[in-house]
Amino acid sequence: MNKRVFNPPAVAGGKWPVLTHVGRVSGATYRTPLDAHPVDGGYLFVLVYGSRSDWVQNILAADSARLRVDGREVELATPRLVGKDEAFQALPDEIARPPRLLRITEFLRMDLVAG
Repeated sequence: MNKRVFNPPAVAGGKWPVLTHVGRVSGATYRTPLDAHPVDGGYLFVLVYGSRSDWVQNILAADSARLRVDGREVELATPRLVGKDEAFQALPDEIARPPRLLRITEFLRMDLVAG
């Protein structure tokens, strides 16, 4: 439902950060609107649907992605899954943590590519 109903307007609207990645099987280019939290040297993504989500598996397989955020595009590399403790330590204090009710234990961290 997200892919067909909610994502297209979010991608087109330009208000949400959008992660561009390549399908590991199809080779198609995908654009996924996400919460992208800047952390030291990169970005952190909350895995609301877990690390088995297609977009996460695509990025892990490709080892890179592009992020459109605040009207600019940045290159990201070295994706890795991190646990809640590491993620919460990396996030600035003013960023709200996901509610415990969601039971999110995995996050994706990526590094900015120097350019």
